Amino acid sequence: MPGAMNLPQWLNYGPASFLLAAGMLCVFATPANAAEWKPTKRVEIIVPSGPGGGNDRVARLVHKLILDGRLVEAVTTVVNKPGGGGAIGYAYLNQYPGDGHSIAITSVTLVADHITGRTAVGYNDVTPVAQLFTEYVGFAVRPDSRIKTGRDLLALLKTDAGSVSAAIATTLGNHNHVALGLVARAAGGDARKLRIAVFNSGGESITAALGGHVDLVVTPAATALPHVQAGRLRFIAVTSPRRLAGALAEVPTWQELGANATVSNWRVMVGPKEMTSPQISYWENILGRVVQFDEWRGMLERDVLTGEYRRSAETREFLKAQYEELKGILTELGLVKQP
Repeated sequence: MPGAMNLPQWLNYGPASFLLAAGMLCVFATPANAAEWKPTKRVEIIVPSGPGGGNDRVARLVHKLILDGRLVEAVTTVVNKPGGGGAIGYAYLNQYPGDGHSIAITSVTLVADHITGRTAVGYNDVTPVAQLFTEYVGFAVRPDSRIKTGRDLLALLKTDAGSVSAAIATTLGNHNHVALGLVARAAGGDARKLRIAVFNSGGESITAALGGHVDLVVTPAATALPHVQAGRLRFIAVTSPRRLAGALAEVPTWQELGANATVSNWRVMVGPKEMTSPQISYWENILGRVVQFDEWRGMLERDVLTGEYRRSAETREFLKAQYEELKGILTELGLVKQP
């Protein structure tokens, strides 16, 4: 017919063929549509500790890079929920299961607190989204401290572990506590006699050391580094397997000093329980772009961190392995309640 539209050929096969073809289009379209998710309301990046600590510092950089790169269309904020060694923050995160509008930053505390029975929330009660990097724990003292070197600390711990006071954040049994416990054990002292003050953030624990209220602070090295560089604190050792580079190149490892105390911390982003696959994929991709920024890479280099980005499935397997390893260490240190 002159002037007739050149319709797709399947439309000429009648109503039955039309319905069949339309159904096939729906089948093929569904997976693509299902894979598309993005925030439709305010996004919160939850920090389960107070301002000024390692988790807070990293969360705020993630937030800044999301804003700078316009990676998320929705309004995005950072929310601090300190207390209970992270339990309050995880409870806040899980108040809306399956809601991808909240993610939280966490560390070894998530695993350790579950092992020690401090909290009922473990890595299986949230949704692992991505691992960002690994870092090591630094031991720092005031410049005028009686503890001049790592060997001085080992001698004190051997003679009387109860004579040493230390500040950590944010809970007993975490990477900071484990590091101190391993050093005490290596010295031949009783780790259970250590006098430990627990604070809600790394910033608060450092303030305690700066004020002379404790003998030393045990915290991720990057958290104390600015105070060391300003001359307010002095590193005596770090828990890395070998000397770190850059600003920490002159700091000896505990291994060098004869103490088997290699402890790593890591930063992982998690979402609430029951997140959907499209929500997980969305945040995997967003965070995967964050770690590509020059500013992020500059932070890793400046703070002497090891960039280890893992997606959700790999992060879950990593947390499972960390749980088993840490359970053995905490049991040796007497921090696991026996049935």
